Amino acid sequence: MPDLKPPYPVTYIRPLERRLSLNLDLNELRAYRELLYFLVWRDVKVRYKQTVLGIGWAILQPFIQMVIFSIFFGRLAGLDSDGVPYPLFSYTALVPWSFFAAGLQQSAISLVDNHRLIRKVYFPRIFIPTSRILSALVDFVLAFIVLVGMMLYYGHIPGLKILLLPPLILLMLVTVWGVGLWLSALNVLYRDVRYLLPFIIQAWLFITPVVYSSNLLSSSWQVIYSLNPMVGVIEGFRWILLDTNTAPGSMILVSAAGSILITLAGIWYFQHLQETFADVI
Repeated sequence: MPDLKPPYPVTYIRPLERRLSLNLDLNELRAYRELLYFLVWRDVKVRYKQTVLGIGWAILQPFIQMVIFSIFFGRLAGLDSDGVPYPLFSYTALVPWSFFAAGLQQSAISLVDNHRLIRKVYFPRIFIPTSRILSALVDFVLAFIVLVGMMLYYGHIPGLKILLLPPLILLMLVTVWGVGLWLSALNVLYRDVRYLLPFIIQAWLFITPVVYSSNLLSSSWQVIYSLNPMVGVIEGFRWILLDTNTAPGSMILVSAAGSILITLAGIWYFQHLQETFADVI
């Protein structure tokens, strides 16, 4: 009989098995890292393209929120601010919160916004929501510079606790990334997510100690309250930068545990659905 084997290698393409897997192909991510840099740079340029104030919106948005909160919650409602001037108290929380809110808004719609790219060429899909989140770091840095100026104005100079700030920023990034992966994948299947998200963010704002101190809650409730990952982040920022008496301690541990669980679940869910993105989107 003649040899029926082809003289060239044959590659069989089969659908991926749906299973509980958190395996990220790090070699593949490393190979495509330049694409991630390009996507981040593109998102930064596009965000403020053809705007009058340009990147100044990164500073103006949290600053205006700080003014409104100071008038209504600080002056009229008289909420406790842990002995810190209320404008500084609220703005310190708004810096990480604004990054969190912007990261969720941008990452949630990222896959749908890039549907043409997803359909035409292969690359790690996880780069799309990740690039939107990393591009929001530019706004975070600018808002943080304004915070440094306010701290100098009010005479609050942080001590050696400032060395704990990078791990806290990392926790903030992981939290946004985990929730962003969930929302971006969900928005491919259910476009209601982009319309529901503003209400989610607004509700999340008021269950996070942005306009008030977590000292208003009893110690027994604070542990449950800290299941919200942003609680530990925001109280950590205030404790490190303003030396408030709300040492995060157990809140950071609970928030970090919640953030890790959300992120691991987000990675799994994203991987579970990414093979269908090109068909559904």
